[in-house]
Amino acid sequence: MVQLWLNKMVVTQFVFLGLTDNWVQEILFFMAFSAMYVLTLWGNILIMVTIVFTPCLSTPMYFFLSNLSFIDICHSSVTVPKMLEGLLFDRKTISCIAQLFFLHLFACAEILLLTIMAYDRYVAICAPLHYPNVNMRVCVQLVFVLWLVGTVHSLVQTFLTIRLPYCGPNVIDSYFCNVPPVIKLACTDTCLTGIPIVSNRGTISLSCFLALVASYTIILFSLRKQSAEGRRKALSTCLAHFMVVSLFFGPFSTDKLVSVFYTVVTPLLNPFIDTLRNEEIKSAMKHLRQRRVFS
Repeated sequence: MVQLWLNKMVVTQFVFLGLTDNWVQEILFFMAFSAMYVLTLWGNILIMVTIVFTPCLSTPMYFFLSNLSFIDICHSSVTVPKMLEGLLFDRKTISCIAQLFFLHLFACAEILLLTIMAYDRYVAICAPLHYPNVNMRVCVQLVFVLWLVGTVHSLVQTFLTIRLPYCGPNVIDSYFCNVPPVIKLACTDTCLTGIPIVSNRGTISLSCFLALVASYTIILFSLRKQSAEGRRKALSTCLAHFMVVSLFFGPFSTDKLVSVFYTVVTPLLNPFIDTLRNEEIKSAMKHLRQRRVFS
């Protein structure tokens, strides 16, 4: 939508080009991504329910894992439903403000949570005697802090983007709103605005990445002092988390297919990675299923 204001054309809505303009491909994409989205919801909700209703899983690791599942549901729900609507009904207009805010909120929350989970693994492996005494209240406070930081980060990114004047083209070559493709449409020089945007994102990403590298480096060195069984259990636990981290910190690209991987595929893979390599989760799920059958 374009409005006339003070003799200038002001863009208030943006139009997505989407993934394709071929109707056959749109139907195929709709069917595939709908199935992935349903599996994402089902898998992550199953993990959350299993952890909540299994007393033996009341540990920091599983508390953070349930929060990761919640974030994956939210992160996927910010972009996928709108993409499916565009594929099925060809409705590809959006105001962008809400999607920009929540996209950055959940992305920032996830990267911070992955960093906290890496530190949790460090404490569990390098200080196993102290780990059972970890206060869950501290875990709740850490989760509160990550949501607070994510909110501030998202407000900064969204405010710096929407304050720019948009009075020209309003077509985004993507299927969701993100800062880089949106600010390209601004009818002014965006260099000064781009600096704080990149600095804000880069500081959080780099800090979390360095913390993750430091945590896993210390863990790997500490494994030399443990028994073969201890190393096996530690590596099994860390490998699942490392795979999730690798998916999130993989090579970034603005290509639409790569964006699909991060917004659709990654939230789907996380619960399967964590579940298939975790015997406690699988055992708890089996127990809940049997208890439901007997009841």
